[in-house]
Amino acid sequence: MDGLIIKAKWADLILSGGKTWEIRGSRTSKRGSIGIIKSGTGKVFGTVELLGCIPLTMFVWDANQDKHLVPYADINYKTPYAWVMGNPVIFPEPIPYIHPQGAVIWVKLPEGGCYEHSSAGAEYDQYGIGQGGPQGEKG
Repeated sequence: MDGLIIKAKWADLILSGGKTWEIRGSRTSKRGSIGIIKSGTGKVFGTVELLGCIPLTMFVWDANQDKHLVPYADINYKTPYAWVMGNPVIFPEPIPYIHPQGAVIWVKLPEGGCYEHSSAGAEYDQYGIGQGGPQGEKG
């Protein structure tokens, strides 16, 4: 499993389900379960399902403010992308990992760790909305 490094403020919002779109300056083709790492801690705090990736126009950005919680003025990306996440699981205790030198976005977490969780029964459309989706909406 891969772990995504995120500033603590955003990691907490993602793991609580309050933020379902992580804004990044590049696409990702990764899908499935990923660990959420708070930057600078050396610990995995939970997992989410990475469901998709959407290029953001100003219209899509504005219409989905409740999913990303980021003011447009705060973004310095030529083309911002929403990495759509759902099914957050917060670990009872954060799990330490060894942080490789130079890793700033992704970390490869050891196989066989206690990071896995199931998304059985959750159905999502390409935007992470649906029965059991990130905000429990019917798409």
